[in-house]
Amino acid sequence: MPQPTRVPGRNDQRRVMLYALSTCVWCRKTKRLLEKLEVAYDFLDVDLLSGGQEEAAMEQVKQYNPDCTFPTMVIDNEQVIAGFREAEIKKALS
Repeated sequence: MPQPTRVPGRNDQRRVMLYALSTCVWCRKTKRLLEKLEVAYDFLDVDLLSGGQEEAAMEQVKQYNPDCTFPTMVIDNEQVIAGFREAEIKKALS
């Protein structure tokens, strides 16, 4: 399984995992929002993985978001936010 990249932040009470694509404007907006909110999070740019790692990451995304759309954010392994939904993200992490 690929290792996610950790982005530190002052707000680290929740475990936030972001599955993204490096070329996705909505994924970049989500990362910027998390940084603006000072939320610590982990992320994987799925399209930058290769072979088996990319497949493994896509299987993880599918578990949370069967449509496999990006970005897919998983909070505390329970709540899933698919797409850039600023208000929903702020509410979930405030």
